[in-house]
Amino acid sequence: MIYVTGDTHGDISRFKSPEIRKLGRGDTLIVAGDFGFFWDNSKREKAALKKLADKNYTIAFLDGCHENFDILEKYRPQEWHGGKARVIMPNIVHLMRGQVYTIEKKKIFTFGGGHSQDIEFRRDNDWWEQEQPTQAEITEGIAHLRENRYDVDYIITHEPPASLKDCLGVDVLERLEMHAFFEEIIKTCNYSKWFFGKCHIDKHIPIKFYAVFNNVLPLK
Repeated sequence: MIYVTGDTHGDISRFKSPEIRKLGRGDTLIVAGDFGFFWDNSKREKAALKKLADKNYTIAFLDGCHENFDILEKYRPQEWHGGKARVIMPNIVHLMRGQVYTIEKKKIFTFGGGHSQDIEFRRDNDWWEQEQPTQAEITEGIAHLRENRYDVDYIITHEPPASLKDCLGVDVLERLEMHAFFEEIIKTCNYSKWFFGKCHIDKHIPIKFYAVFNNVLPLK
């Protein structure tokens, strides 16, 4: 079974929740951005990753607005379930932007990254330009959707579509090229559900949109 949850921000206790502890061999848990276990390369972080590597299910994460891209980019992309991914450990995988993966016969389009609302405080210390998606990544995403005739089962992103901001009760402080891209996906793409993690809330916005944070939702 495939499950999706929201930002974990390097918090190992999230993986002790009753919902996640039910996962077993063959399951896949997708984290919708801000995985946070690749941040400072500390002993504590390495110990947490070792614990995650011992899990008998796959942890597949999108990047968000709080990742150390210098660490992530040391891992070379390779083919994984039909798309490009960084296989960090046998069961820990970075799902890259604009890819379509086929997992358990379900097509999943992923697009991580976004805009840090605390960028002014982080810019000179622990902020990476790579967190903001590029036009090249958007173009690649369009190409992969076109290859799949704009028909996928699920969409998982870190940022929400900007048009949902009123429903979410949050402000979109900066419009990125990806926001226009997401609005185009809403119009042109056929999909069952769209999940995103950035807002740190659990909320279903009828009919197809799901803000996810602590919840662990099955894809079915």
